[in-house]
Amino acid sequence: MTARPATDASAEAAAPAEETEAARFHTLLASFEGQPAATAGQGKDPVNEPMIRHWCEAMGDANPAYTGPDAIAPPTMLQAWTMGGLSGHTGRSSAYDDLLALLDGAGCTSVVATDCEQEYLRPLRPGDAITFDAVIESVSPRKTTKLGTGHFVTTRMDVRANGELAGTHRFRILKYAPAAKRATEATKPAKAAKPAQPARRPRPVINRDNQGFWDGVREHKLLIQRCTACATLRFPWLPGCNTCGSPDWDTVEASGAGTVFSYVVMHHPPFPAFDPPYAVALVELAEGVRMVSNITGVPYDKVRIGLPVRLEFLRVDEELELPVFRGSEA
Repeated sequence: MTARPATDASAEAAAPAEETEAARFHTLLASFEGQPAATAGQGKDPVNEPMIRHWCEAMGDANPAYTGPDAIAPPTMLQAWTMGGLSGHTGRSSAYDDLLALLDGAGCTSVVATDCEQEYLRPLRPGDAITFDAVIESVSPRKTTKLGTGHFVTTRMDVRANGELAGTHRFRILKYAPAAKRATEATKPAKAAKPAQPARRPRPVINRDNQGFWDGVREHKLLIQRCTACATLRFPWLPGCNTCGSPDWDTVEASGAGTVFSYVVMHHPPFPAFDPPYAVALVELAEGVRMVSNITGVPYDKVRIGLPVRLEFLRVDEELELPVFRGSEA
């Protein structure tokens, strides 16, 4: 009979104990399910037209339902009316903080938002007073992801307008212990370095809804969709008009003139095929629609809101060409 190495036997013995501890810890976490995360919270401001206007301008949403005497708030603003800002809310309960502290104590000190889900029950209108309650809906068993090992925590918020339920907002985070490099990685002998391959830019996702746009790029044309029912221009490309809902459209070719509407300078994190710092701008085309692109021709620290730019096409590699905008310091 061949004896197994002691290290293998120890590892096998440790595995059930680890699983038992993980189950015990999850039972403790699950005891928080159903406990309040916020009680009788109050929106800091009633639903109001300035916030609606700022939101629509930022999103480029010109839907007439959000203006005028009978205006409603965009449904996706549901959570915005509940946010407490830097000063927070007085209605926040201790249960949620206690749950996060418990996860912190177990080494799950990092957090990443993973997804949210909203349900709209009635439109919000300027003047509506917002109140809300939130509950810890679920805590998952231990999960291992590329980021690390931890638990998904889901909260559900019920949002009310003048006391009437207007919508629900589910928000899920992952509280995790960052994945560490395996100890064996540090002890492996160094491999001979392979010749460095130039990093490639990410490829655009091309589908039936935007195929025509990329067909235009190949011909050095920047094509904008135009609804044939109401003549509204739209960008990025969508399967239907967000003004009248019509699925019928044609295209117009952009003149190529535009201005920088907004921009950010990317310093971190580094990303293959990109050399930070560099500017990424939201460009407003002469036709009135906006698109995100790189700015060429000027240093990143010379990009400014209002900077005139002109369309050009950048050959990235043998397979990829992109529309970008050239600015001028003059």
